[in-house]
Amino acid sequence: MPAQYTMKIITDFAAAHLLRGYDGACARLHGHNWKVEVEVTTTSLDSIGMGVDFKLIKQCVRQVTGRLDHFNLNEIPPFDQLNPTAENIAAYLFKELGQRLDGTGTRVSAVTLWETERACVRYTEN
Repeated sequence: MPAQYTMKIITDFAAAHLLRGYDGACARLHGHNWKVEVEVTTTSLDSIGMGVDFKLIKQCVRQVTGRLDHFNLNEIPPFDQLNPTAENIAAYLFKELGQRLDGTGTRVSAVTLWETERACVRYTEN
């Protein structure tokens, strides 16, 4: 089995949302300082010994989270239709980042989205 390297970056963004169909306080508009952990896995290194440059991962994450930062998620696609649960946001981030970072031997392997310091969801695909 070939060697596998997993690079991980951590960043954050701030956004408001409300949960449609939820019976409780989260049905009202509220905000979070969301923490995002992105893991990118590769089986090969480039000529200088890097898997994926952290700078590239950070740049791609900023592009995607920049569309969410300081917005009411319920008002922007796809969350104007899709309930902006932590699970759905994590899946959205995973798929958007995969479009930017997946390549030969390299893929986004997990996105962990922290809603609070004590509550998170980790999204992966096999």
